[in-house]
Amino acid sequence: MQTAPKKVVNAWAMYDWANSVYNLVITSTMFPAYYEEVTKGADGSNEVQLLGRTFVNNALYNYALGFAFLIVALLSPILSSIADYKGNKKSFLRFFSTIGSIACSGLYFFDGDHVGFGIALVIVACIGYWSSLVFYNSYLPEIAAEKDRDRVSAKGFSMGYIGSVLLQIICFVLLFKKEWFGLSTAGQSLQISFLLVGIWWLAFSQIPLTILPKGTPSANRPNHNVFTNGFIELRKVWHQLAAMKMLKRFLLAFFFYNMGVQTVMLAATLYGKSELAIPTDNLIIAILLIQLVAIPGALLMSKLSAKIGNIQTLMVAVVVWIGCCIAGYMIPKGGINEFYMLAAVVGFVMGGIQSLSRSTYAKLMPETKDTTSFFSFFDVTEKIAIVIGMFSFGFITELAGGSQRNSVLALMVFFIIGLLLLWYTAAAKKQTPAHETA
Repeated sequence: MQTAPKKVVNAWAMYDWANSVYNLVITSTMFPAYYEEVTKGADGSNEVQLLGRTFVNNALYNYALGFAFLIVALLSPILSSIADYKGNKKSFLRFFSTIGSIACSGLYFFDGDHVGFGIALVIVACIGYWSSLVFYNSYLPEIAAEKDRDRVSAKGFSMGYIGSVLLQIICFVLLFKKEWFGLSTAGQSLQISFLLVGIWWLAFSQIPLTILPKGTPSANRPNHNVFTNGFIELRKVWHQLAAMKMLKRFLLAFFFYNMGVQTVMLAATLYGKSELAIPTDNLIIAILLIQLVAIPGALLMSKLSAKIGNIQTLMVAVVVWIGCCIAGYMIPKGGINEFYMLAAVVGFVMGGIQSLSRSTYAKLMPETKDTTSFFSFFDVTEKIAIVIGMFSFGFITELAGGSQRNSVLALMVFFIIGLLLLWYTAAAKKQTPAHETA
């Protein structure tokens, strides 16, 4: 196949531009800091009451995200089956981007008196964001030839980082120059920022939703109920993996190292805020630094993969992540400069490892019209890993009486297992047909 026209590729990448503001403002910077502040007790305690149980506020946040990812993992096989059969992946992309963006805007009304409401919106926004990515990612093998997939995938991530940083700068102005807009508190500035995230996501997503193709319906009618057919399709993918040794080993490695990557990304801000006592202003600057460094990081890792191979490049990245876990555990309380340095390193490997993982999977998967089913399998693998990672992080935090340091160190175990499995994957290359290598 040939790579789609530039207009289509650019439109596809624009969805990263549209939705990455959720990942930066809501997941990584402003909302976690806002959440940690408004859920503190009047006496400075970090406990909140919800559903008749007392939670450490940070652990509750981790549990909420873990629950959202579990819902995504359960939904995506069903939805992917329908999308493959009817060829309507664009409709699902539109639906989930819409509910996600509206939930982000709804966080404008979240405060310490409405913790349950805020947690519910966090869950819906997370489901909207990650479910939409199932269908967004499945476009990659349809619009990019195999030789161009690393480049196109990296372009998407780069556009996402640029777009999210632009909105983050606007939010910075709202926060640091609130008097220009007649605002009296930082909380008001942050609430308006959440509203802007929803508007940005909804508005710019209209570009890919207008230009991208609708999708190609599967030639085969599903033999089972649509609510079970997706899981049956996943089982078929699982059986196909038996004949694709390298892809099967890569997915196992991805499961473990991505467990660490995603948990770090989702928990980093709360760790810096509550465990390291990094001031909110410095924390936001550090996370912005991560986004800026991630842009060249994704592009350079793409070039490195062209020289030494995808699997070997991923191994290099995972080794760096292991070092980041150790460094994160050792940073002293109030260590702003150390946190900045760690942020720069994390940013460099963060975008690259995600982009390269996605394109490696696209290169290793077989030629098929049911691309959504294969990417659903990839997505379910990713989401189950995140569920385990987030619940583990929250559980270890509660066991440690609210301290998150042991949780950060425990993530290193996931990366080490992932590294060993990547080495195991590379060992399969000599036994793998040329069209299945990366």
